[in-house]
Amino acid sequence: MDKGYVRSLFDSIAYRYDLLNHLLSGGIDFYWRRRAIEHLKNLQPKRILDVATGTADFAIAALRLRPGEVIGVDIAEEMLKAGRAKVKKKGLDSLITLQTGEAEKLQFEVGRFDAAIVAFGARNFENLEQGLSEMHRVLRAGGKIVVLEFSRPSHFPFRQLYFFYFRRILPSVGRIVSKSNHAYTYLPDTVMKFPDGDDFLEVLAKTGFSNLLQQRLTFGIATVYAGVK
Repeated sequence: MDKGYVRSLFDSIAYRYDLLNHLLSGGIDFYWRRRAIEHLKNLQPKRILDVATGTADFAIAALRLRPGEVIGVDIAEEMLKAGRAKVKKKGLDSLITLQTGEAEKLQFEVGRFDAAIVAFGARNFENLEQGLSEMHRVLRAGGKIVVLEFSRPSHFPFRQLYFFYFRRILPSVGRIVSKSNHAYTYLPDTVMKFPDGDDFLEVLAKTGFSNLLQQRLTFGIATVYAGVK
């Protein structure tokens, strides 16, 4: 996915991004993030990197693990501005730092983090394998990656209902609320093209991760993937 296009797209909807996320998911996105973070509970990470952090919802959810430091990176500066305002309002700016950064060129040394996470952002990487390889590089040995991403339900009738909502209702509501003609048609397109289930586990294995697992959530609308360096 072209980085310039993704940056401009998310910058254009930053001011309504949180509202749309919660509205279009019926608020279940909070639950998905909590379930994803649970996969790091036994690790008790002290240093966490949140890639494609957006407005920092996943970084904030990660504080349930009581880390000493969470750094979020994103290419869209307007999203980061919204995230910084949110973090400051919650009084969390001593724990969470947000900075401009690309998944494919992380500006951190080898082994810096105990955990690397990404929620609903991996499908926006310009180069998926390179982005995951970079996350692998900045993890310490034994560190863990957790990826939360939309997926495609496989069972009737939920699969049919899901595709109808995703292709017809979601783009229309997103267009009205965000005033963007492209943002919420882009979302279904990227979900349909993203490697799902075992296909994504294969990409994680190819980029160096082991002890792989996946957990389908809410009839397969979203999936948590995890692996160890």
